[in-house]
Parts: sequence; structure tokens; C-alpha cells
Amino acid sequence: MHKFYTAHFNPYLNFHRPCGFATVTVDARGKRQRVYKQDNYSTPYEKLKSLPQSEIYLKPDHTFVQLDALAQALSDTESARRMQRAKQQLLRKVKIESPLPPKF
Repeated sequence: MHKFYTAHFNPYLNFHRPCGFATVTVDARGKRQRVYKQDNYSTPYEKLKSLPQSEIYLKPDHTFVQLDALAQALSDTESARRMQRAKQQLLRKVKIESPLPPKF
């Protein structure tokens, strides 16, 4: 499971899958309201790069040049296909068929 997440799922999620980032407003009664504006959709990696002084959030041995190469190595569609194939292979490996029929 760990290999699947580190090799396939996390790179897909961080570099290729857009996420909505909410803008939080507080009304007169103090209630928080989250609004997902169309221009606030991006991948987590793109959002990280857009932050001021984003270099300080990287691990010491990582650079944006290295991460850009990872992000651009595959298209979004190809990354999703590879992740789905790896997920299907993993699920086939862990599928356990019971020798007994289910009881109703």
C-alpha cells in the first residue's frame, strides 16, 4: 500500500489533480462561509508555488526545478491512467477470496 501511495497516488494528487481552495468570509453574526471561486482551482503544487516565499516550505534537498520536472513528465490524463492501472493491480493482489460462501 505504501509503495502505491508514494509512487502513484501522491504524485497524481499533488501534481495533476486540481483542487478547490476556499475563500472564507465571516458574516455579521460571525458565521464562516466558504466560497469556491473559479480562479481558486489549481493543483496543490501550483498553489504551493504561488505562495510568497514558497521556497522556505521545501525540504532542503528539493528545488522547484526538480519538482517542475516531475510535474511536467506526464500529462494529467496519462498520470491518472497510470495511477488507475497501479490501483487495479494492487487491488488484484490484495483480493482475498474466502473458501466459504457468505452466510445470509
